[in-house]
Amino acid sequence: MLDRDNELNAWDRDHFFHPSTHMGAHARGETPRRVIAGGEGCHITDMSGKRSLDAFAGLYCVNVGYGRTEIAEAIAEQARELAYYHAYVGHGTEASITLARMIIERAPEHMSRVYFGLSGSDANETNIKLIWYYNNILGRPEKKKIISRWRGYHGSGVMTGSLTGLSLFHNAFDLPRAPILHTEAPYYFRREDRSMSEEQFSADCAAKLEEMILAEGPDTIAAFIGEPILGTGGIVPPPAGYWAAIQAVLKKYDILLVADEVVTGFGRLGTMFGSVHYGMEPDLITIAKGLTSAYAPLSGSIVSNRMWEVLVQGSDQLGPIGHGWTYSAHPVCAAAGVANLRLIDSLGLVKNAGETGAYFRKALTDALAGHRNVGEVRGDGLMAAVEFVEDKDDRRFFDPARKVGPAISAALLEEGVIGRAMPQGDILGFAPPLCLMREEADQVVAAATRAVRRVLG
Repeated sequence: MLDRDNELNAWDRDHFFHPSTHMGAHARGETPRRVIAGGEGCHITDMSGKRSLDAFAGLYCVNVGYGRTEIAEAIAEQARELAYYHAYVGHGTEASITLARMIIERAPEHMSRVYFGLSGSDANETNIKLIWYYNNILGRPEKKKIISRWRGYHGSGVMTGSLTGLSLFHNAFDLPRAPILHTEAPYYFRREDRSMSEEQFSADCAAKLEEMILAEGPDTIAAFIGEPILGTGGIVPPPAGYWAAIQAVLKKYDILLVADEVVTGFGRLGTMFGSVHYGMEPDLITIAKGLTSAYAPLSGSIVSNRMWEVLVQGSDQLGPIGHGWTYSAHPVCAAAGVANLRLIDSLGLVKNAGETGAYFRKALTDALAGHRNVGEVRGDGLMAAVEFVEDKDDRRFFDPARKVGPAISAALLEEGVIGRAMPQGDILGFAPPLCLMREEADQVVAAATRAVRRVLG
C-alpha cells in the first residue's frame, strides 16, 4: 500500500492540475498531499492508513456522512437501469421528477420549480441568465445589474467568480466583470465603528446598499445575491436585523433576492433551508452540496412563483427557453439526491444539526474564547469559526505573511481533525457532517484547543 501511495503521489505531482492549489509548490513537492482512500461517518482514511475526523465535511458538503450504502446502492441501481437521458424538450426520469417534487415540498411555500445543474457555480450562472431574461420579458432591458457582497462566495466561473467577493478568485482573471457590483459585507466583528450595536450595523449595511442603488439608478438594478450566512468569507452569521433591513430596501426598488443556499440548504443551520432560518423571502434559491451530500454532482436553481409566471410568459412570446446543460437532471445524480434527502429525514439530521451544532459552538467558545489571540468564536447551526488576532483589545490582526490560520489548520490535522483555514483572514472554520455526535464534537474542540496552544501558546 505504501508503494502504491508513493506511485500515486508521483503521478499526482506530474499530471494532476488541482483546484485552489499553489501550483508550483505542489508540483515541486513542497506542500503536503494526501490520497484519500475511504470514509465512514465523520471520518476519512488516506492510503497511508491515517484516519481523520473531517470537521469540514469535505467542502461543507458530505452532510449525511461518508459510507452511506443507501446512496451508493441508489446510484448503482439507477446506472444499471438508465445511466443517462437528457432533460431537454420535456424529457424526464422517475428520479429527476421525484427529486424535484421532494425539493419543492421542503422549500419555502412560495417556491415553484427546480432547474437542475451540476455545481453551485453553474446554478448561479443559471440564476444570472434567468434574472436577465425575466427583466427582458417585463420590458426592462436596463434593469440588469446584480449586487453581491464583499466576502461573499457564489462560484468561480466568469460571472459567478465576479459575484464572489474574494480577491483570491479575482486575481489575474480579469474579474469582476460588469454588470456585477459589490456592497458591504455583514461582518460585525470587522465593523469600522466599534460603537455600533448589531442592529445599528445592519441598518448601516442597508443604508449603504440603498446609497449604491440610488447612485447606479434603481431602474438598472435587477437583483441582490447573498448567502444566508457568509461561508467561505469567514463563516459569519448576519448581525441582528440584517436580512429584514436588506429586504426592505430590495422591495422598495423592486429588486429580486437570490439566496445562495449551496452551503445552508438541506439542514446545515438546523432548518431545512437557511432562508427560513433567517426570515428571507427569496425569488431564487441556489442549491448544491447538501442536495446529494456530494455523493454525485448535482445543483439546482429553485424558482419562485412570481418568477415562474414571467418565465412562462417569456416562452409564450419567444418559444422554448434557450438555456440548458447536457447533464441537467442527470438521472444517476438525481437518484443520489432522492436517497440522500430520504436519509436526512430518516436519520433526523436537520434536528441534530441544530442541537449538536449549539453544543459544539458552546464547547468551542468555552474552550477558546478566553485565549489572548482569539478575537471571536462565532457560527450558527453546524457551522463555526474561530478568528485569531494579534491583540484582541484593540482588534489588531496578524500580518497575513505569518499565515497563522494555515499553521493552526495544519496543527489541527496533525491532531487527527480536519478544519479549514479560511481565506482573507486568520480564521479556522468548521462545518462537519450533520451526523456529528457530541462525543465527536468534543474531540474536535479538544484537538482545536491543542492546535491553538501549539501555534500561539
